[in-house]
Amino acid sequence: MKSFDIIVIGTGGGTKIVRPAAALGYRVAVIEKGRLGGTCLNHGCIPSKMLIHSAEVAETVAHADRFDLEASVNRVHFSQLVNRVSAAIDAESDAIEPVYARTENVTLFKGAARFISNTVVQVGDAVVTAPKIVIATGAKARIPEIPGLARVSYLTYKTALRLTQQPESLIVIGGGDIAVELGHYFAALGTAVTFVVRSGLVPGEDRDVRAEFERVFKARHTVYDYTTIEAIDAVAEGVSVTVNHKGATQRLVAAQLLVAAGTVPETDSLGLENTDIQCCPKGFIQTDDHARTTGKGVVALGDVRGQCFFRHTANFEGEYVFQRHVAGTESGPMRYPHVPHAIFTNPQVAGVGVSEPEDASGLIIGMNAYQESAMGMALRSEHGFVKVLFDRTSLRLVGAHIIGPEAATMIHTCMAFLHMKATLSDMAGLMYIHPALPEVIRNAVRNAVQNKKQAVSA
Repeated sequence: MKSFDIIVIGTGGGTKIVRPAAALGYRVAVIEKGRLGGTCLNHGCIPSKMLIHSAEVAETVAHADRFDLEASVNRVHFSQLVNRVSAAIDAESDAIEPVYARTENVTLFKGAARFISNTVVQVGDAVVTAPKIVIATGAKARIPEIPGLARVSYLTYKTALRLTQQPESLIVIGGGDIAVELGHYFAALGTAVTFVVRSGLVPGEDRDVRAEFERVFKARHTVYDYTTIEAIDAVAEGVSVTVNHKGATQRLVAAQLLVAAGTVPETDSLGLENTDIQCCPKGFIQTDDHARTTGKGVVALGDVRGQCFFRHTANFEGEYVFQRHVAGTESGPMRYPHVPHAIFTNPQVAGVGVSEPEDASGLIIGMNAYQESAMGMALRSEHGFVKVLFDRTSLRLVGAHIIGPEAATMIHTCMAFLHMKATLSDMAGLMYIHPALPEVIRNAVRNAVQNKKQAVSA
């Protein structure tokens, strides 16, 4: 048995601890069963956005006639695209191990980690122990129990991003961010995509954003929402999905099937039953507000906690865990700043802060459509808006939601205002560049000012 000061299981968000801890003189064992860098680097955020960017270019070219240009995509070199992205990702991942190798006090173990006790972990033939252990194993695709699914070949986000043969047709099970991002990627490059959704699309978004997204997305794609899947079968053409949509049974057929029905924690092989670590009914590791599990000396961060499912929150949690449990420079509980999010599909979606509740009497709300701005006119926008929400008493910004071009970039303006506790007058008093796209934010703020005046006069 080899002894260390800290064991880190997982090299995604866990990387925030490894080298900083080693620099303080702690002996750190790092355990990784897959490629170094975690899901975001290898199978998630980064490769998906690289592929989606090519899809965006193709879609722009396909609609060039709207800007009085004649252009078309003559051919999609699909395998070349995927191989290029995969090679770039693999190079980034491969670059991590040499860094660990030349970092004093860091020892890398390749293989699956399995707890023997609260302080002892086995990986392959090696057994390691440490008084402090960090679990940062992330999450994986949730595979729903659907009759026949286990008997057919299907894709998940992990395999879809490495698929080098473009399918002629694809059925996507799911309507969340992974589903609409990857479905958009394939569709924009020429695959006939059909979405089968248990409820509605992008269910976690503000209600106005959901309505606008569904309006635009359904006009571009075949979507069976509020649909039950009755059976899945392998057929000569690929896969058959029998659905009940609005009381009618239909049979859908496609060359490939993508299951994008959410995620579950990557804990099933950790041997948590050998520890005092407790999980919630969905399998996510229970932690307190200091990221501590119920196992003495064991903390957890990232998706495996089931709190937030973004790499930027995993990074934040990793930095907190280092400061709180390693460096000792933090003693208080973990306090999240306002957590932003984005969905990189078309239309693009981003948000931060609160959404509009059923009873919005405590808010002042402003909205403005992209097309009601100078840059929106240049883009010939036919959809999209900015929505800002202010507390009616303090007049502070409490939430913002954007759907439309560059939403993920645009939201950062609102993030900064929210972080600084800005008020309606603060945002209204800012000078915005004309005719830049953020003027849509300005116009939404002006609409909130007008709504405030109307409320006062009423």
